[in-house]
Amino acid sequence: MHVEKFFSPADLKEIETAVREAEATTAGEIVPFVVSHSDHYEVAVWKGAVLGAFLAVVAAAAVYYAGGYWGGFLMAWILLPSLAGGAAGFTATALIRPLKLWLAGPAAVDHHVRQRAVAAFLENEVFRTRERTGILIFLSLLERRVIVLGDSGISARVEQREWDTVVAGIVEGIRSGQPGRALAAGIRRCGELLTRRGVAVRPDDTDELPDQLRMREE
Repeated sequence: MHVEKFFSPADLKEIETAVREAEATTAGEIVPFVVSHSDHYEVAVWKGAVLGAFLAVVAAAAVYYAGGYWGGFLMAWILLPSLAGGAAGFTATALIRPLKLWLAGPAAVDHHVRQRAVAAFLENEVFRTRERTGILIFLSLLERRVIVLGDSGISARVEQREWDTVVAGIVEGIRSGQPGRALAAGIRRCGELLTRRGVAVRPDDTDELPDQLRMREE
């Protein structure tokens, strides 16, 4: 899934505008960041190859027991099903998103997305604000996961359930085919939430981090 094709120019403009509007009412600095995927899941792909080889061998055995047919050279009949099944399983897992994530397992997917979000927090220097009021809104497209990470000046004031509400709204909007509007709405909710939690804008407040959506094709 290509990041640059996922958001239209209008989406990018709406997201940038939402960041500016949100930051006009709070000292929080909001950084939206999107990646194509959080991991390549090579282990899942090889699991698919093994599963494909196994199913092909089972199918060949079923043909034999059903009709007593081995056909052709015995060695070819033994080797070809496993090789063909392994290749098919490898290719299918590499190309079919739900299959890859299913074979990876939810725990591994959660781990990789969380790990990539933390890395993005550091890469984008979200921590480099005067009062540690940076917020990262992280989207991983392959996994269709969203994570909101607040710096120490934010996390002490906002409960996780409140971030979960922001995340749920973004995910629902993406599923409905409106990623730009959904992310912009989530950004505005973050601004409103910070304002309610007393992260107020100061008279000498400056824009410490860029407002544009940051994208990376992994």
